[in-house]
Amino acid sequence: MTTITLTSIAIKNIFDELHQNMSGDLSVKVKEHILDIDNEFGRGKIRGMTFKSGISLLEFDVKFNKDLTLRAGTSEHPPICFAYCLRGKVIHSFGSQTEKKVLENFQTSILTNKANEENVLEFASGEHIKISLIVVNTVLNPNNAKKHSLNYRIQKSFLRGKSSQNSIYIGSYNLKIADKIQQLEAIQERGIVRSLMIEGLVHMILAYEIQQHVDDLRRDSLNNGTLTLKEMHAVRDISKSILNCPEKPHCISELSKQAGLSPGKLQEGFKRMHGTTVSDYIRSVRVEKGEELIKT
Repeated sequence: MTTITLTSIAIKNIFDELHQNMSGDLSVKVKEHILDIDNEFGRGKIRGMTFKSGISLLEFDVKFNKDLTLRAGTSEHPPICFAYCLRGKVIHSFGSQTEKKVLENFQTSILTNKANEENVLEFASGEHIKISLIVVNTVLNPNNAKKHSLNYRIQKSFLRGKSSQNSIYIGSYNLKIADKIQQLEAIQERGIVRSLMIEGLVHMILAYEIQQHVDDLRRDSLNNGTLTLKEMHAVRDISKSILNCPEKPHCISELSKQAGLSPGKLQEGFKRMHGTTVSDYIRSVRVEKGEELIKT
């Protein structure tokens, strides 16, 4: 097992330390740090960037060749971390505690911890892992903070004026966030346009994570309903199939057979992932494709 200790929560310092330990190729474009790895350590990509709002994005899309333990320290004012696992699973624990929590595929998680407490993440070797971490810096002096700033409002909602404590919330399965992360990965623009599009999607993902937390607490939803993890993967595959080939004469009966799901299950999956029915999703994808063809 390999252990890497990160001594700073600043994105630049994090990538300098990851690069030092993992090697690979590190590039920085408009404050977006990208570490490409293809060596004995593993294969994949780690990227991150910080926005003016005091929010940072850190993404792992990698397969490590050895079990990896990542120990990340925090400051006297620890941030609030929102995590989403798109593929594989990650094990989390706090430095001073032995209890471990597992963040699985399609699950959300919210982390707070004591001042100067370590977050410990464990990645299994040979497993393709895709996880997104949205880190919200807490305001150093809430009394002098802008009351309408995003940092302040999130801090007020989750800490309620108290000191941050070790706490991890593992939420329900959420397919809508997977859809937004897929959009995040598909951004082709460059420069400031790319930065603005990434920041906008990061705010949307953050909103979905917070809403998931609210729904779970209120018990307004039935968590992951009757869908299993395998069935949710099938819904994602069907969504990709429609997105890639919108011109095909898709019908619910054929799509259900292709997914190995009943029509009712397929509709439930699309409502959870896209907030709409299968037919409306197909229509929406075709309209977007039509707009693209007209422009080009």
